Amino acid sequence: MTLDISIIVPLYNEQAVFDNLIERLVKVIDTTLFSCEVILIDDGSTDKTSQLVEEICKKDSRFTGILLSRNHGHQLAVSAGLANVRGLKGAMIIDGDLQDPPELVNEFYELLVNGYDVIYAIRKNRKESFLKKVAYLTYYRLQKKISSFNIPIDSGDFSMLSRRVVDNMNNMPEQSRYLRGMRAWVGFKQIGYEYDRDERQAGETKYSWKKLFELAFNGIFNFSDFPVKFITRTGFITVVFSLVYFGYNIYRKLIYDDVPQGFTATILAIILFSGVQLISLGLIGEYVLRIYNQVRNRPLFIIEKIIQEGKEKTENK
Repeated sequence: MTLDISIIVPLYNEQAVFDNLIERLVKVIDTTLFSCEVILIDDGSTDKTSQLVEEICKKDSRFTGILLSRNHGHQLAVSAGLANVRGLKGAMIIDGDLQDPPELVNEFYELLVNGYDVIYAIRKNRKESFLKKVAYLTYYRLQKKISSFNIPIDSGDFSMLSRRVVDNMNNMPEQSRYLRGMRAWVGFKQIGYEYDRDERQAGETKYSWKKLFELAFNGIFNFSDFPVKFITRTGFITVVFSLVYFGYNIYRKLIYDDVPQGFTATILAIILFSGVQLISLGLIGEYVLRIYNQVRNRPLFIIEKIIQEGKEKTENK
């Protein structure tokens, strides 16, 4: 059977929400006017998620299961799904916690057939803590300001991609992946679709503050040269400040025949400039680390098994 759209769903310890997820996905693919498959990627879950994935894939041929060898992280789990897309027209990416409503596949598909290559969801409202809302609000606007090209504000990975966008993203082998940035970088005709993001249906979020910061750093360092330019500008400002202070000392020596005595000021200056140097080294180190990870040329992910149409096979990428 010819498949039009592949729906990619990364999962990590989603046992609590799994039945609800499958129920809603089945309703969606039963009612669409186009053919769909659902790709469930188990990202090294430690609960019964992988077992549940195998069971539904062996029972319903419209579901494909990809079991990764360990927990690789959300972005690489989605990348594993993209690498195995069979939909001839494209793919849709949703989160397994049902914060992204799968029912929007029909609206996204309508925009796809009308000529758009990327339909990305824009979150109007977030049902999260105040601190997280402020962090997201600040980060997305900072990213837009410093990015070398336009990455839409308040858009996550929830999207539908045309087949040519999927193929181009699969040809991008970067290790530190930031999919929404890669999606924007590919280009073609893109449009945003506003929606109200739901609360997590069950279980707990798997994105800790540490993982959120790692994702944010990938977005900044992978798609902006601002950190390097920031080092140059900071160095220039530091030199100017030092010359002004030096000139002030010469002025005091020539006019008043004294030199300001300031042990505290000297210590503060040393600490300030040392801090600037350490920050600069850290920013450069972020780029060096990404280069190091890239040149090792390790596989992006390792697949333990794929369950497709009730049959199992093993494959690495």
